[in-house]
Amino acid sequence: MSTSGMYTSSASHASASMRNVGNPRGRGSGAGCRRLGRGTRLRGLRTMAAGRLSADRASSAVDLVDGKVTSGPDLSVEVDGLRMPNPFVIGSGPPGTNYKVMRKAFEEGWGGVICKTLSLEADKVINVTPRYAKMKDTSGAVFGWENIELISDRPFETMLAELKQLKEEFPDRVLIASIMEEYNRGAWEEIVGRCEEVGVDAFELNFSCPHGMPERRMGAAMGQDCELLSEVCAWVEGAATKPVWAKMTPNITDITAPARASLQAGSQGVSAINTIQSVMGINLKTLRPEPCVEGYSTPGGYSSKAVKPIALARVMALGQMINKEFDGKKSLSGIGGVETGFDAAEFILLGSSTVQVCTGVMVHGYPLVKSLCGELQQFMTEHDFKSIEEFRGLSLPYFTTHTDLVAKQKEAIALKKATKVGLANDKDWTGEGFVEESESMVSNQ
Repeated sequence: MSTSGMYTSSASHASASMRNVGNPRGRGSGAGCRRLGRGTRLRGLRTMAAGRLSADRASSAVDLVDGKVTSGPDLSVEVDGLRMPNPFVIGSGPPGTNYKVMRKAFEEGWGGVICKTLSLEADKVINVTPRYAKMKDTSGAVFGWENIELISDRPFETMLAELKQLKEEFPDRVLIASIMEEYNRGAWEEIVGRCEEVGVDAFELNFSCPHGMPERRMGAAMGQDCELLSEVCAWVEGAATKPVWAKMTPNITDITAPARASLQAGSQGVSAINTIQSVMGINLKTLRPEPCVEGYSTPGGYSSKAVKPIALARVMALGQMINKEFDGKKSLSGIGGVETGFDAAEFILLGSSTVQVCTGVMVHGYPLVKSLCGELQQFMTEHDFKSIEEFRGLSLPYFTTHTDLVAKQKEAIALKKATKVGLANDKDWTGEGFVEESESMVSNQ
């Protein structure tokens, strides 16, 4: 799962309290998990209300018609043959978990939707509750989110029928199937074929869920093994007639290694990042980890605003690698902590053609896309950019090594000294160049 979380609690000793939410009466919480009283439930409702778009954010919202802006800079993008009215895509997770929510996303104007990750054997997927925890700052705003949620637990046939219905109702909108399977060529080929039959426009291969059934060599367990990942990408590429993106895990030393392997195997693009493996915290009253299930927990995936700097670093590395090794001809979908159009601009400046949002939708709702588009247009207007492509990747050349930074600064200092204007002291005046020396200190030449 890319990013997750819904009606959850805060989790921080320094700036907020830490609780489970999702089970208001504490049923099934088990020994060691704290029951939530009426006061906590009311605070939870207030927190949900606070999560809606603030008045200043709402004022930046623009009207969208079938996802298209009605005025101002053009936000449409075309990537791997997919045409989207704007670059904002629902990331794989709860916001794409069934027909109702995906329809809502299209109605609100999202450029594309990636469904929650599918597998052929959904009966093997068993989720627990509560499965989210969130971290807040001192103002009560969410800045970190952890989930221990698995991929879709809905029957594969049900999801296929709903994807088919969506494409019938929104034939011109981009619907992407996120898929995950074990190391089994037949299973990967089958899920690709059956998804194509119902009309999906592209695939995203989930090689990156940090906690999703690693014992079955799925998710990040596969994405951290370049040889395995390369082989699976080749299987999918051989079976698919639609574009394929491989979703990268940040839980690896060098994210360019698996990305390179997937692109060399034929994938049209990569998306990054998925969630960062995390433990949200320990409840200092119960001494149990959060989120708490029957007194126990498991490491999960961390998302929301707190991960954006890490995501930007990974996207920068991928953008540079794609430009250098693939002549910029592979695509990149940026993910990680995006909640404003200005956040999105940063990812695009590092080479992303599209920007995915998951946790942001869970905090602010599907209408968020209108503010994202409005704020991105504000940025573009300020810099006189008429299209996304005009500034995509524009900041990549300004990243270098620390050694090169030292050399550049040394060179700049030397140049400044060489072109120094005026005289520092009276002793520097000369009789021969008196007129020129005087002129060198005049400001309004």
